[in-house]
Amino acid sequence: MFVIGENIQIRATQVKRALQERDAVFLQQLAQSLVEAGSHMIDLNIGPRKKDGPEVMTWLVETVSEVVDVPLSFDTTNLDAIETGLKVARSLRAAKGIQAKDMLNPGSLVGDAARTERIFSLAVEYGAGVVGLTLEQTGMPVSTDERVNIALEQLIPPALEYGLPVQDLYIDPVVLTVKGMQEHPKEIIEAVRMCKMALDPAPMTTCGLSNVSNSVPHENRSLINRTFLVMMLGAGLDSAICDPLDLELMEWVRVVEERDESSAMNQALLRLYDKVQAMEMGSFGPGDVDMDDPEQAALYKTVRILRNEVIFADDYLRY
Repeated sequence: MFVIGENIQIRATQVKRALQERDAVFLQQLAQSLVEAGSHMIDLNIGPRKKDGPEVMTWLVETVSEVVDVPLSFDTTNLDAIETGLKVARSLRAAKGIQAKDMLNPGSLVGDAARTERIFSLAVEYGAGVVGLTLEQTGMPVSTDERVNIALEQLIPPALEYGLPVQDLYIDPVVLTVKGMQEHPKEIIEAVRMCKMALDPAPMTTCGLSNVSNSVPHENRSLINRTFLVMMLGAGLDSAICDPLDLELMEWVRVVEERDESSAMNQALLRLYDKVQAMEMGSFGPGDVDMDDPEQAALYKTVRILRNEVIFADDYLRY
């Protein structure tokens, strides 16, 4: 799985402070730790930054590029800031004699023809990828079919029209939290599967993984995130914007990718992955885990809330 490190984001208190104070050392250490933990790309989420987006992005790209050479994802609705980031990154790499394939993560692409044209044109000019949210201006999609239709009818055609290879388009089915929006996770899993099946060659897929556990108590967030990720990988997910500093999450990715059956828990994870891959997600049951093992029991209970079989509660693991 292609790992896009999510940790340099304006919503994080320490990152917000570092940007305000131009604390290069903090952000450089964070960037290095993300790469060491397994990030293939680093997401630079500066928010809208309507007033100073290009200035902030310039400083951030220069700061991070001093210590790491991985590709960057420019995560902002400010297209001037994205274009500036692309230019600065290209210039810095040219001086080093290296190349990398960056990513545009501009928010919604649907409903504004001029914005759509500029985004795809920039991606083609700079040889970058684009994250395409299955999101319309009229609201959030509910079902698998709605998400897939947006991808097939409103994201892929303009990408191809402006010359972006479909393999450079990363469809993001818009992950929503299991707390209060519990009907969405299983629809999102199937949306990934259908996007991968709809075309040959297929677009790539990605997601903002941590959104699935927004507003959930901290002690349960990692478990929900990594369980959902195993299920998404089974459906064909190519990449995730996630926290590579979550060692348990990265370990579960390793188990799936290496087919590591060395423990009973690993075997349970692989059974879950295999059943989702075989379009048998609903058949993963108590017989696939040892319910006397607290870790395996927690996995099964988490799968059930992600399948919307039982109502989510903050203390769901108690039952």
